[in-house]
Amino acid sequence: MQRFTVGDYLLARLEEIGVGHLFGVPGDYNLHFLDRVIAHPAIGWVGCANELNAAYAADGYARCRGAAALLTTFGVGELSAINGIAGSFAEYLPVIHIVGAPASGAQKRGDCVHHSLGDGDFRHFIRMADEVSAATAQLSADNARVEIDRVLATAMRERRPGYLMLAVDVAETEVAPPTMPLDAAPLSSAEARRAFAAAAARQLAQAQRVALLADFLAARWQQQAVLARLRQRRAIPSATLLMGKGVLDEQQPGYVGTYAAAGSASGVSEAIEQTDVTLLVGVRFTDTLTAGFTQNFAPEQLIDIQPFAASVAGERFAPLSMAEALEELETIFAQYGERWALAAPSQPAEAADACDSISQNAFWSAMQRFLQPDDIILADQGTAAFGAAALQLPPGAQLLVQPLWGSIGYTLPAAFGAQTAAPAQRVILIVGDGSAQLTIQELGSMLRDGQRPIIFLLNNEGYTVERAIHGATQRYNDIAQWNWTALPQAFCLHGEAQSWRVAQSVQLDEVMARLQAPVCLTLVEVMMLKEDLPPLLRKVTACLAQRNGG
Repeated sequence: MQRFTVGDYLLARLEEIGVGHLFGVPGDYNLHFLDRVIAHPAIGWVGCANELNAAYAADGYARCRGAAALLTTFGVGELSAINGIAGSFAEYLPVIHIVGAPASGAQKRGDCVHHSLGDGDFRHFIRMADEVSAATAQLSADNARVEIDRVLATAMRERRPGYLMLAVDVAETEVAPPTMPLDAAPLSSAEARRAFAAAAARQLAQAQRVALLADFLAARWQQQAVLARLRQRRAIPSATLLMGKGVLDEQQPGYVGTYAAAGSASGVSEAIEQTDVTLLVGVRFTDTLTAGFTQNFAPEQLIDIQPFAASVAGERFAPLSMAEALEELETIFAQYGERWALAAPSQPAEAADACDSISQNAFWSAMQRFLQPDDIILADQGTAAFGAAALQLPPGAQLLVQPLWGSIGYTLPAAFGAQTAAPAQRVILIVGDGSAQLTIQELGSMLRDGQRPIIFLLNNEGYTVERAIHGATQRYNDIAQWNWTALPQAFCLHGEAQSWRVAQSVQLDEVMARLQAPVCLTLVEVMMLKEDLPPLLRKVTACLAQRNGG
């Protein structure tokens, strides 16, 4: 009978939380554990080009599957990945970071081993990880089962990363298998729930104009279905912020658009702000998503539902889970919803200007026509993300963006992770040339694994979003000019790919017509003017330039 080890125990728990793949880079401190991964029947190994890309890929996977896992080696590997982990912490993704570490004996003796700082202190890096993790643990033969359970349960409960330092000998220590399921249920108080329900009912009973604003935390806590039921009861004006696009069905009656405070399209901010009561569900107001904090709500008009607490007109109720607060709202909608004003009919989107070159307006109009139900769309921070804000997503489609952490280059490896999580869905990546240069190596991983993402690379000769903020003609916003359409073939000897370069709208339409059901990885280089900006980005960068300039 095969020995059951700490490594096996960890893999069993990862499988329990829904992890089916482990992203990472091998190193001598994690190779024995990797043997256990390779032998595991339900968790596949996904090697990446570097640790930062692996962290981004795990983040993209977690956005589609609810949780992810990452494996690096001690010191050099984990520090390369920490930027990606910080993004998962900022934007609430439970990525379990497993770090293969030197043997316990070497750590106790303070040996001067490779990948350490040579000072005998092996806790430098776990202290760094503390700042971007919901829970961390240095595993030992004695504590491994308890600490694995604690870290994973905390990560799942808080939807934030967990860190496990796994020494080579500890990974091989024999332990008993799990006997009880993990307990990751959120804390909630029956008293807080009753008090919230009473306060919300009093607020909504007198209201005539009610609106709903949902955001990414509602998606992290998987509340899409209950939000759809609320809106079926009454088609009140509803919107999301950019980071939460996809948490509401944008084809359902009542949807008014993407809310960006003063940067919103015509009519959106009025529908959401000019109310008796606005329901906020999982909302975080950030500078880039609100045109510099220009949201305009009175505290007494808000019912604000967060993952662990809720407030009504400023009165806080906790501990209270988002799911339980929304259950109470369902009852209140049934009681009072019929008296609330319906959303005004949405206005049709403006048609793109007819011109030969591909403007931002023309590109996003073409993208709107190109989208299909259940697409996974990734838009890198910059012109791509802010252009995507104007899209109206088809049913089941989701948009993955990273506007809070805002690490450029994130989306290319995140698309690799998303396609790994959802191999049957169409993955569309929209990325700028400047962003793509940071993480382009993961094209090789996509090709190696036979993935078929559609990559629209917006070539505007550098950092257009930075040019809009400051230094429009400075050379620090320029980048090296690459032969982009040659890269897929260069990154994999045996992968199948196709590439196009388009400079006119008619060419873009022709290429999109061929990609309704892609047969292999596709890269479309879209030539654009370097000074052209989506309307929302123009408003946001003006605010950022003012704030950054003091």
